[in-house]
Order: sequence, then structure tokens, then C-alpha cells
Amino acid sequence: MEILEAHEKIHEAGHGHGHHAEHGVPSANTKHIAVLISLLAALLAITDTAGKSAQNTSVTANIEAANLWSFFQAKSIRMTVMQVQADALMLNPPAAGSEQAQAVEKQIQRWKATAARYDSEPETGEGRKELSQKAKAAEQRRDKSLAAYHLFEYGAAALQLAIVLSSAAVVTGAMLLAWLSGGLGLIGAGFGLLGWFGPTLLHL
Repeated sequence: MEILEAHEKIHEAGHGHGHHAEHGVPSANTKHIAVLISLLAALLAITDTAGKSAQNTSVTANIEAANLWSFFQAKSIRMTVMQVQADALMLNPPAAGSEQAQAVEKQIQRWKATAARYDSEPETGEGRKELSQKAKAAEQRRDKSLAAYHLFEYGAAALQLAIVLSSAAVVTGAMLLAWLSGGLGLIGAGFGLLGWFGPTLLHL
């Protein structure tokens, strides 16, 4: 919606010659402002698209982190059950040297091995330690993308306001508004660059 409005402003700026004599705005200035609006609209389109992409990434990463932590909790419960069962057998061992004692010892070792596998399983990456690392990495991606999304939103807002000021400069002939528009455009572009290259550098 903002992009369509920007195109309308460009059209108005490019065909605003009827107002030049009335407001004393040189046609060259009007053309320069039209170019400025075009540039601002392009930056707005890029920033808005980047913001939506960052928002989608943050949502996806948040879901991934939640699923990984759920898997982590399930592994923790299973590991605890294995450890408790092994400890219970060790508290009431059968007579030493009997077949039952050997069977019990084998069962205890199996449960301990299973508990150890639940705790760490580098081969599959599905042990508690590996799941925890993956979940934290997903959370970092989520936080980074969310920070970038906010910066893109600020940048888009600045660019939208810059387009409004440029349009007002065409109508009123106040070139100060055009300069203010250019300044806001630089601020908007700065927010966009931060969103791409350093979203965690600025906390707003």
C-alpha cells in the first residue's frame, strides 16, 4: 500500500508543472524532488521486503527452538527414568555369582548406556547436549531476526515520512521540506543497513 502511494506521489511530482508559476517552484527543483521520491520509494520497497523476510525468519526460528526444547525435555525424562531404574536394581542386587546377578548386571549396563545416549549422541545429533546447542542457536537466529525486523520497521517508517515531506515540498514549494526528506531518507537507509549487517548493535 505504501509503495502504491509513493508511485502516486512520483506521478504528481512529475506532472506538477501547473503549480510552478503559482508557487514559484522551478521545474528543475520539481524534477529533482521527483527523482528523490523515486529513490525513496525504491528504498522503501527493499526495506519493507527485508522486514517481512526477517519477521518470517524469526517466527520460523522461534517454532524450531520450541520444538527442540520439547525434544530436549522428552530426552531428559527418558534419561531420568533409565537412571532411576538402574539405581533401583543396584540397591537390591541378587546373590553374587548367580545367573540372575549376571542378568541384572547386564540390564543395569544397558540402562546406563541408554541414559548416556540420551544425554549425548553426536552421531545423530539428538542427545540432550546436541539438542540444547541447536535450540540455543535457533533462539539466537530468532532474536537476531526479530531485532532486524524492528530496525527495518523503523527504516520503513522514516522512508514513508520522507516521501510525504517530498510530496509536500512539490505542493508548497518549500525546499526545506525536500532537504528534511533527504535527511529522513538517509536515516531510513541507515536503519535498513543496520538491519542487514548489524541488527544487534542498536537496541531500541
